[in-house]
Amino acid sequence: MRYRVSHRTVYSYDEPVTDSFGLAYLTPRSLPWQEVADHTVTIAPDASDVAQEVDYHGNLATYFQVTERHTTLEVDALSEVTVTTPLHTDGALGGAWERARPLLEPTLPGAWLATDFALASASAEQTVEAREYAAESLTPGRPIGEAATELMTRIHRDFAYDKTATTVTSTIDDIFEKRAGVCQDFAHLTLACLRGHGLAARYVSGYLATEPPPGKERIVGADASHAWVEVWLPDPSGGAGEWLAIDPTNDQWAGDRYVTVAWGRDYGDVPPVKGVIFTEAKRSTLRVEVDVAPL
Repeated sequence: MRYRVSHRTVYSYDEPVTDSFGLAYLTPRSLPWQEVADHTVTIAPDASDVAQEVDYHGNLATYFQVTERHTTLEVDALSEVTVTTPLHTDGALGGAWERARPLLEPTLPGAWLATDFALASASAEQTVEAREYAAESLTPGRPIGEAATELMTRIHRDFAYDKTATTVTSTIDDIFEKRAGVCQDFAHLTLACLRGHGLAARYVSGYLATEPPPGKERIVGADASHAWVEVWLPDPSGGAGEWLAIDPTNDQWAGDRYVTVAWGRDYGDVPPVKGVIFTEAKRSTLRVEVDVAPL
């Protein structure tokens, strides 16, 4: 599938901003299953300084500074991407999950690449409740692909999608208490469950192309940023391993409707846009418009 992805972020303030520093993760990654034909990020007012750098996890981050006084800041990203469905080998999917723990099996080929994603992170605390919840799927000797898929399905079944249930700062305990959340929450919960048993899993930020109801026109700008999880699968033939992308929000593996932008330990590593401003403004508003259009 080939897509044109547009992502517009607009900040408005009730008093002028004199200086604005920003960091944006809006450039899709070039991957074996994803080809980026074109991509631009534009800032308005014009940035006095702008640069792109590859971060620790291999994501392309855009840094910018706006020194012109402004009450509105716009960050627009436009890209064209071709995506195919990732393929996985039976050998990697079928290995026992206990053999996929890089901290306990450091001599496994590729384990050093996955170790960072087996460690705790701020938004995916490895709580006792998360570990116990995951244990129902991670039974002794069970194939890693099968166990991770069942965990994904159970989270989709047991937790309701509710935009009002949580906030960007909600914890794993909050998600269990509410039994509800959004894609970011379900991704963090999945990370906590898998890492609590020593598995390596990473938070993935990107987009999911939606399909309009039968007979209806697609609504431009109705899409949104999305989040899912990738769990590491050791390669029994000695390679660096594979990453199985699971989406607990929609109870499915990621396929050719998923556009990968960035990955990290959790949301805090790869928010679409974050930054610092210098202003006396007391009120601000944020508007985000995302469109993933098939070409």
